[in-house]
Amino acid sequence: MVVIYAVLVLSVLRRLARHLIHPHRGTWAVAASEGVVDGFESLGPTFVKLGQLIASSPGVFPVPLADAALRCLDEVPPFDGAAAAAMVGADLGRPPAEIFRRFDETPLSAASIGQVHACTLPDGREAVIKVQRPNIRARMTTDLRIMHRLAKTLARHTKLGRNANVVGVIEDLHANTFRELNPALEAERQHRFRAGLSAFGDNAGVTTPEIYWDYCGPHLICMERMAGVPIDDFATIRARGVDGELVLRRVVKAWMEACMIHGTFHGDVHAGNIWVLDDGRASFLDFGIMGELDTDWKNVLRSLFLTTMIDNDFSRMARAFKQAGAFPEDIGTDEEVGLRMQIVFGAMVDTGISEVSLGEVLKSVVGLMDQYAAGRGTPKELLLVIKQLLYFERYAKELAPTWTIARDLYLVRNVFPEAIAARAAELSVTFPD
Repeated sequence: MVVIYAVLVLSVLRRLARHLIHPHRGTWAVAASEGVVDGFESLGPTFVKLGQLIASSPGVFPVPLADAALRCLDEVPPFDGAAAAAMVGADLGRPPAEIFRRFDETPLSAASIGQVHACTLPDGREAVIKVQRPNIRARMTTDLRIMHRLAKTLARHTKLGRNANVVGVIEDLHANTFRELNPALEAERQHRFRAGLSAFGDNAGVTTPEIYWDYCGPHLICMERMAGVPIDDFATIRARGVDGELVLRRVVKAWMEACMIHGTFHGDVHAGNIWVLDDGRASFLDFGIMGELDTDWKNVLRSLFLTTMIDNDFSRMARAFKQAGAFPEDIGTDEEVGLRMQIVFGAMVDTGISEVSLGEVLKSVVGLMDQYAAGRGTPKELLLVIKQLLYFERYAKELAPTWTIARDLYLVRNVFPEAIAARAAELSVTFPD
């Protein structure tokens, strides 16, 4: 704990000293934030994960800190390839050279918890192996305990600590990290997500890597190798003549079906986890963070999109929120609450995504829920849903600036098949493949 405190304090002081010498380079807040992130990078994988969480939650943390933490989304230094090969051999019972036609000890990419190595299976299929860092579980356990104590100190003595709910942030990071440290759980979720894509005979334009179960182990996952570029590589996507709007619509459609029908949805759709493949399809990657809504909150989402896309019945939407415990029963009649919600959602319903932030509208609804908290509060999974919609919104500003996500019937054609078919016929709308 002393080491962690010392590294963070010295990193901040170093940046503040630079700012004193070169005051034209941003504000004191920017300098301090850069110092905090310097400390995260020095302290290793667990703190890099914390930086990633801060970077992906810009509405929760101060803007200078969230911006500085964007560095944590870049690749972290890899660990030794020979150590990775040794872990593969320990998990599978034989050295990689005796199992695979080829195993490349130079990693393709590295992240906070593990790294990815290319290999060729005995039957010639190209694959990748995601290998955990050595002793990562013990290190992250220790780091998270110290983080939790530091968070409690910040919450007790600073306004930022209280407003940002840093204790809750660390507890969420702890839960998500230990799910990510379970390769069997991640592989199973990825397998189920892949199976759900073909549940309705469509979504041919979206995929996720097939799991090769015979080559998985306690510290690794083996899967199909994908070739493509991240979805935020807008220049390459345009240069290839790919219809970026159609790709994004297909991605969001598949993701919404996972949320509202299949149950488990991808909970970390930053650009590195969604690729546009060389063949024009899109692929979800990295299933370490997943979310799952219970029946009541699935109904909330279903009611939200049915209302905004089909019939504007905000009274039904109010009933769904009440049933989920988001609003107390004595808040007012369904019609009264529905009218308030219609005011909040009105701009979203009738405006293109380039002119209104869907994520901000949903965050306003969460604020309304907090105002009328009925004891249950907002579930973490719903906040996770909002975070992913904010990611999709960022991609849409480049790939589909005039796309109205709240009015796109295509996104929920399998969620409400009869209602959507009738509405599409009424409007003479045709859907892509």
